[in-house]
Amino acid sequence: QVQFVESGGGLVQPGGSLRLSCAASGKIFSGYTMGWYRQAPGKQRELVAGISSGGYTHYADSVKGRFTISRDNAKNTVYLQMNSLKPEDTAVYYCNAGFNPYAPDYWGQGTQVTVSS
Repeated sequence: QVQFVESGGGLVQPGGSLRLSCAASGKIFSGYTMGWYRQAPGKQRELVAGISSGGYTHYADSVKGRFTISRDNAKNTVYLQMNSLKPEDTAVYYCNAGFNPYAPDYWGQGTQVTVSS
């Protein structure tokens, strides 16, 4: 099993920034992709960003140029730097890990991000 400790969510004004962190523990395979999904009220969960163990990254079109994902393999920790936040970025953000970034094996409990004035 894999456990996650997520942090960094909160309330921010439009145009502001937040940095999410997710520390994983347990049976972490070095080949796992780690990343973030989000789910807004009344909407399906969607992929935000992912990063492979080798550092290859991918992003949803809606966040390209504003969000940056990074990873510290020694600490099994993934980060999501979110800049120029918009109200439509409001959602619960879920950390995840697995071999397939489009079908993660493990999920965190989620952290709320609210963008509002």
